[in-house]
Amino acid sequence: MDLEKSQAAGPAREESDVRPDRRGEPAPVVRGDARGGEGCLVTAIRLPVRIVALVVVLPVRMAWDALVVAGRFLNDVLFRPVGRALLWLGRALFVWPFVGLWRYVLVPLGKGFAWLGHVLLVVPAVWFHRYVLTPLGHAVEWLYARVLTPIGHGVLWVLRGLGAVGAVGLGVWTVVSWLVRYLVVVPAVWLYTWVLTPVGHAVAWCAGGVAWLVGTLVTGIGTALYWIVRILLVLPALAVRRWVLAPIGRFLAVVGREIVDALGHAWRIAGHISLAVGRFLATLLRWVFVEPVRWMYRSVLTPIGHVVREAVLRPVAEAARGVGRATRQALAAARESVRQARADFRRMLFGEPGKAQITHRREPPGRERRTLGSSKTALTKD
Repeated sequence: MDLEKSQAAGPAREESDVRPDRRGEPAPVVRGDARGGEGCLVTAIRLPVRIVALVVVLPVRMAWDALVVAGRFLNDVLFRPVGRALLWLGRALFVWPFVGLWRYVLVPLGKGFAWLGHVLLVVPAVWFHRYVLTPLGHAVEWLYARVLTPIGHGVLWVLRGLGAVGAVGLGVWTVVSWLVRYLVVVPAVWLYTWVLTPVGHAVAWCAGGVAWLVGTLVTGIGTALYWIVRILLVLPALAVRRWVLAPIGRFLAVVGREIVDALGHAWRIAGHISLAVGRFLATLLRWVFVEPVRWMYRSVLTPIGHVVREAVLRPVAEAARGVGRATRQALAAARESVRQARADFRRMLFGEPGKAQITHRREPPGRERRTLGSSKTALTKD
């Protein structure tokens, strides 16, 4: 299919090789494919590789989609509630006890230990520094300034007096140093300058000649080994890399690129196929199970339920309500009969109860209103 597209697009490319730009001059057009001059070999490799990749990847993609759907279902139904329960249990068993231990045990203990350390260590240390070490330091400073310094000046004056006595010892030291210089130092310098130095120069010159000779030999041997290794190893390796490994690498790169592209293309096509199969299975499940069950519920069970409700349940409910109403009326009549019997029995034993005496009130009875001529008002009462 790609080969037919490239052949169909060939004449259009040839006709559009030279296109005038806005100024009327022909503008160059880049020939070839955008992927670097792909030919029939690449197309011949691409088609079977994509077919094989589709055949291999399709079961994997369908299994992957099925696992994804199952994983989402298990995550929503099982894993997420179990995870939340385990999280709450972990908090209840580990986090909350440690938080309570930290907040209500360790923090108060730490504050108590800090206060105790401040009282037992910091306060005594500050007191000791302020009232012991500071006065002691002032006393030592006063002793150095007022006692030791004058004593040192006195001892220095005494030593200066004794310096005059040491002048004789200085003369003796001068004579001894002159003898040592002309009997030991001067001969040693002469021996070093006129004997040891020429001998050292000669030895150094001989060592330099030997080093130059050895360096020349090593350089020649190294150069020979370099050219031998270059001719026998490096140049053949470069030739093998340039004329063997590089073409094989380019071919393998093209094959690998085509395999990767084919896998990606097959993965996408397998995704579409898997989606179509999933929709087909969902539709089949719907028409095989869901729609019959829905039709059964709507067309059979719902009318039957309505008939049962109208013919059986509603009359039974009305009868139950009537029975309940009659039962309540019977219970009320029984309670009234018992109340009347109890009242009759009480009257038979104790007689009729006394009537309450009517007391005249200052307030007018009933709805009669107060007037100024009435003797029952608050102003004209007896």
